[in-house]
Amino acid sequence: MDFDLPAEHRMIRDTVREFCEEEIRPIAQEVEDEHRFPAEVFEELTALDMMGVPVDEAYGGLGGDQLMYALVTEELGRVSGGIGLSYAAHTSLGAKPIDMFGTDEQKEQWLRPLAEGDGIGAWALTEPGSGSDASNMDTTAEYDADADEYVLNGTKQFITNANVANSILVKAVTEPGAGYDGISTFIVDPENDDGFEVVSVWEKMGLNCSPTCEISFDDVRIPADRLLGEEGEGWKQTMKTLDGGRISIAALSTGLAQGAYEAAKEYAGEREQFGEPISKFDAIRDKIVHMHRQTERARLLTHKAAVTYDDGERVTQESALAKLDASEAAREVAEEAVQTLGGYGYTTDFAPQRFYRDAKLMEIGEGTSEIQHVVLGRQLGL
Repeated sequence: MDFDLPAEHRMIRDTVREFCEEEIRPIAQEVEDEHRFPAEVFEELTALDMMGVPVDEAYGGLGGDQLMYALVTEELGRVSGGIGLSYAAHTSLGAKPIDMFGTDEQKEQWLRPLAEGDGIGAWALTEPGSGSDASNMDTTAEYDADADEYVLNGTKQFITNANVANSILVKAVTEPGAGYDGISTFIVDPENDDGFEVVSVWEKMGLNCSPTCEISFDDVRIPADRLLGEEGEGWKQTMKTLDGGRISIAALSTGLAQGAYEAAKEYAGEREQFGEPISKFDAIRDKIVHMHRQTERARLLTHKAAVTYDDGERVTQESALAKLDASEAAREVAEEAVQTLGGYGYTTDFAPQRFYRDAKLMEIGEGTSEIQHVVLGRQLGL
């Protein structure tokens, strides 16, 4: 669907689509099987100027809007959920908060390398014991006035890109007992901050070319100038970050659905039974039509959320709805794609099995489907 897209957006989308077809699709299963972060792909995305799409041009970004970023993320997800996930985490979670909340000095030192592709970004919120109650965190940052530093201690779990990141935005409690108002954000340098450790890189059901890590902080000393915003602003920053991040997950989910739908449609048009393509059979035709409808609906909700975001309006409801619908569509469409291919769909020779495994995380990450229902209920006054 591009009837409502500006020419520049169509050009960016088509450029990324061509790149994905030529460079990513041929290696998508390979990097997943090898559980390998494909650094070369991100170097090529850097050459295309795609690593900072929604970041201000003054700090090395493309200066695009949320809709343009969503289009890029969707195209990546259409061929590789893992590459799309690492890209989205780098952009929405690792870079964009510095763009929104950082000082000029922080943007120059920490944002520019991310936007120009000289580094990968990450964001650390979730902890082993917090689950969906992300505000209930044990990671602390105590201020040392003599050294003008914060001393960071704790553990973070399920952190995308942590073992390949050049900077990680970490949420920590600076005022115990203050609840949401006691949380702050810090820029951690994993290469140079003593006491930082990647404890493990998880083996997962899918998305294994995108590293998911447990990380720990043992008396990590953070200079005070790496506090992002002011003390106590961390949770407000988180909510605003997630509004944009959920749009990117909706876009990634739409891409997964599109890829699965295309694989099923192509197979059904070529596979013959009883002397004709199986796409001519009512059961298969209706299945593919339903997959198409789900994918288009997810795309429309995602674009609506992105445009609302770009208009500067509050987008909590729209982003939650897009994320909820698109993530469920991705899983359901991918499952139907596997079913359409039958036994072939269960093999790694065909892409639907990868889309199916990748899609499940979309209903979990950046707020589970259950949490999206809570968010939407509150937005609807329920």
